[in-house]
Amino acid sequence: MAPKRKGNSANGTTASKSKRQKVDDDVSDGDEEEEEEVVPKKGRAKKPPAKAAKASKAKGPSSSSIKDVNFDIDAENADGNKWNFKIVSWNVNGIRAWIQKGGLDYIEQENPDVFCVMETKCSLDKMPPEATVEGYTNYMLSGDAEGYSGVGLYTKIKPINVSYGIDVEDHDKEGRVITAEFEKFYVLEFFLLLLDVPNAGRKLIRLNYRKQWDIDFRSYLKQLDEKKPVILCGDLNVAHEEIDLANPKTNKRNAGFSQEERDGFGELLSSNKFVDTFRHFHPEEKGAYTFWTYMMNARAKNVGWRLDYFLTSEALTPNLCENVIRKEVLGSDHCPIVLFLH
Repeated sequence: MAPKRKGNSANGTTASKSKRQKVDDDVSDGDEEEEEEVVPKKGRAKKPPAKAAKASKAKGPSSSSIKDVNFDIDAENADGNKWNFKIVSWNVNGIRAWIQKGGLDYIEQENPDVFCVMETKCSLDKMPPEATVEGYTNYMLSGDAEGYSGVGLYTKIKPINVSYGIDVEDHDKEGRVITAEFEKFYVLEFFLLLLDVPNAGRKLIRLNYRKQWDIDFRSYLKQLDEKKPVILCGDLNVAHEEIDLANPKTNKRNAGFSQEERDGFGELLSSNKFVDTFRHFHPEEKGAYTFWTYMMNARAKNVGWRLDYFLTSEALTPNLCENVIRKEVLGSDHCPIVLFLH
């Protein structure tokens, strides 16, 4: 059943957002003997004051910082057919700040057919006019809490239908899922909640909710996949295997790498028969991360996590050409990921 929650299209958006806490990774140099990590109460560094925001603009993906990135790729599928469709997913960690840092320059350079953003942190009435990009139709969704969560989809190809949420009231108020139906597949983008960051001896207090979310979300995906294949993208807020984060030993009891979250991700892949497209092409690649805490120079040291994914129905495997992590592109504590298809 298609979700019933409504949003505005063309320059559309819906409601507001939900609180997200992210565990910070251990930003040591990755020595073999790792000490137990001390997890801060809040995973993100504090927001700089308003005056400092302008000063940080030069650190974003301005034209000068991305002009040296090679966006050309000759990827082909297994039958030797070159890619002709490109989808980008990026957790921008606040769309207003991302725009100020030059994020729109990236869209111009990458030129995707579909561009998905998450953690926009902006309700509809506060969405800046710059968030409308020439040549794209955009669809926005936010949750009920101001300043958290929120997803957006930009597309050159007008969808057959766009829906919001997964038709489960307890989940849909958090503004996490947009589904766009195209002729041959669905593109579904979402921003998944992270379990509240535990202090020593404290339980993962949203674990039961997260387990129920996993069940309901898998059911929703199954309904879609029975109609046509699904391309699922977004910040899943979990590193699936030890290869997917820099310091697995010190994070095994932490949100984002708890066994329960990892098991839920594995169940999503197996029960829904989805393909982790990056590992499809790069099964043994280490140091391939999409998130780095702002603290302790973690990004420069490449002490990070792979939290952002493109998952596809197995039926689309013959169409896959490549999955690229654009780690050179700045502007957020996450970087863009790109899926190429024929």
